[in-house]
Amino acid sequence: MNDAAVMAWLAEQQDPRGIQHWQKLGAATAGLHSYGIGLTKLRQYAKQLGRNRALAQQLWQSQCHEAKVLALLIDDPTQMSRAQAEQQVEQVGAGMLAHVFASCDATLAKAPFVMELANDWLSSEDPLRRECGYGLLYEISKLKPKKAPDDSYFLSQIARIDQQIAQQPERVQLAMATALMGIGKRNKVLNQAAIAVARAAGPIAFTSASGNCEPFDVLKHLTSERLQQQLR
Repeated sequence: MNDAAVMAWLAEQQDPRGIQHWQKLGAATAGLHSYGIGLTKLRQYAKQLGRNRALAQQLWQSQCHEAKVLALLIDDPTQMSRAQAEQQVEQVGAGMLAHVFASCDATLAKAPFVMELANDWLSSEDPLRRECGYGLLYEISKLKPKKAPDDSYFLSQIARIDQQIAQQPERVQLAMATALMGIGKRNKVLNQAAIAVARAAGPIAFTSASGNCEPFDVLKHLTSERLQQQLR
């Protein structure tokens, strides 16, 4: 598989409604063009492609949004470097690239330096790095107990979110809320701590992504009957 074959597949899969929605984003597209293909279909195709670092690097150079998404999904985390992450984070402001870059079962989250990177970005002065840092924190929250940090680490992150969420831009707030949700699903202690913060913060607006989306209510997720039964 090469980049020409991938681009041909993308052209065949284009969705006029998705393209129309992309065009409505205006400046948020950062000049990228799109075939309007949904993330679910792209993730399925990425699984077919498998890990392919050379192809990922080729696709990342494209000015096509979907090509860049695929690049982020198929890269080899064992070969990724901190320098690459710092370079790419400067280029993920368009569309949902930041979400795919740092969350969405992100390849970057599987890199061996992810903890160090996440901790640095959480305290960065750059809002985009903070957004991605909390995306990585969400991925870290899904790790099995043997690979994940202990509860004290997650409690400290809950406290950080509690102290800072009200002052953050909307996209950082959404990333914080997602991380809070992930942490709060780990166990009963973290769930109760996360619920207190979610209740104080309230639902998070979603206007930067789409004016039609309802606010993100973390408390609803953390207090669901199904989750509470699992934690018991």
